[in-house]
Amino acid sequence: MEADFAAFGSPLCGEVKRFCRRVRETYREIKEDLTPYKDDRYYRLAPMRLYTLSKRHFVLVFVVFFLCFGLTVFIGIAGPNVIETSVARTDLNNSLKLKPFNLSSPPLSTYNQQLWLTCVVELDQHDVSLKKNVTMTVKVLGVVKDGSTPYVNNQVHNRTRLLSCAQKCSEIIVAHLGYLNYTQYNIFVTFEDLHKLTYTIQNITFTWKTYNPTFSQVEIWFRFVFVVLTFIVTCLFAHSLRKFSMRDWGIEQKWMSILLPLLLLYNDPFFPLSFLVNSWFPGMLDDLFQSLFLCALLLFWLCVYHGIRVQGERKCLTFYLPKFFIVGLLWLASVTLGIWQTVNEVHDPTYQYRVDTGNFQGMKIFFLVVATTYILYLLFLIVRACSELHNMPYVDLRLKFLTALTFVVLVISIVILYLRFGAQVLQNDFVAELSTHYQNSAEFLSFYGLLNFYLYTLAFVYSPSKNALYESQLKDNPAFSMLNDSDDDVIYGSDYEEMPLQNGQAIRAKYKEESDSD
Repeated sequence: MEADFAAFGSPLCGEVKRFCRRVRETYREIKEDLTPYKDDRYYRLAPMRLYTLSKRHFVLVFVVFFLCFGLTVFIGIAGPNVIETSVARTDLNNSLKLKPFNLSSPPLSTYNQQLWLTCVVELDQHDVSLKKNVTMTVKVLGVVKDGSTPYVNNQVHNRTRLLSCAQKCSEIIVAHLGYLNYTQYNIFVTFEDLHKLTYTIQNITFTWKTYNPTFSQVEIWFRFVFVVLTFIVTCLFAHSLRKFSMRDWGIEQKWMSILLPLLLLYNDPFFPLSFLVNSWFPGMLDDLFQSLFLCALLLFWLCVYHGIRVQGERKCLTFYLPKFFIVGLLWLASVTLGIWQTVNEVHDPTYQYRVDTGNFQGMKIFFLVVATTYILYLLFLIVRACSELHNMPYVDLRLKFLTALTFVVLVISIVILYLRFGAQVLQNDFVAELSTHYQNSAEFLSFYGLLNFYLYTLAFVYSPSKNALYESQLKDNPAFSMLNDSDDDVIYGSDYEEMPLQNGQAIRAKYKEESDSD
């Protein structure tokens, strides 16, 4: 009986041992792919098309980039306005000051996306400097399609707004609806402190603001075009690297394989759901995708400018963890601000940051501190990389191209932001009025087109050329060829450098042995 048990146990133990051995070998291969040896790293990098471009080609790349970007700007200029306004002018007299204003919105559809109600107080004297807190009561009623049964929100919202007047009184946001459940809204507004003003009120002008339905259709089509283009570029980039092992990819190529799918999400293939589903979820998903891609782009810059100096194994604790911590805080702050505003507006259309001023100001200061830390850290990595690698052939080319293109993109982005928000980008009501500053389609298309064409250009220059596989089999990576050649080869040249490309490393070794025997 014991002999039978031993005979049964021996094959079982052998199978377990063989399985464990296979698991260890697989783990060793994966680890070798992810963290190649430092000595191998210098000559196993997959070639880039960047190495084969001449000065004329570089100029052509930038010209094509600017042409594509300029085309989107011109299309945007010729496109429709983003915001559609409808003015409801109300004349006042002393008997109407304390009575509520009954305001009916124009007919709405899902293509209007969002709805704002703003008001401007007009005084009889124009050269007046005035700042006063005004209490207003707001009640929102939603009307169904047939108009027979209105949906009544019994909750009345009391809010305090700052009435600021110089030569002209500033605009006050009364209510903001992030998504539209009904085809029309009735809003009752009552001002309780207007009679306490020392100046006579000549008029109060209410304005409805919505997205232009024509712009919504343009946005759907352009997002679809960018989704298709990004999918094609992603497939072509993956196809060009299919013959190279992942451990042979450069750090730029690895990051492009991450950024391109995130760019696909940034263009939001689920955007049409916001016109099919009356919910805040599609808008929240769009904000999440945008913040995820932008933070991944920030992380890409940090990793590339640091990783190009640190070849070989990059440890998680010392290399990736500090960068993920800084960018993660930026992502967390941006997502928290967006979710905070959206969730509060769902429950209260009159919500603004003034309801929770202390926490909002603290979050904004936190965001600015982390952003400043990121900028200083990035500048440090750029300066150090350029100072250490400016004399290395081909490596300095990678640095110069990425820095030049990124600098152009950042300058254009700053110009777009300035034109979109003006000098008060970080003003107190930045979140509440963020979406009302679009003037035309050019501002939308320019920013989306800029980031898309930036990634397309990087994917083109970082992808291997058609003959890259044969060249990599014959000759070491050009970025480090001078490190691997002997002094005699550098000065006089080697005998086997003129051999055919199709023979590869084996024929190269055989050719050298024959030349040595002669």
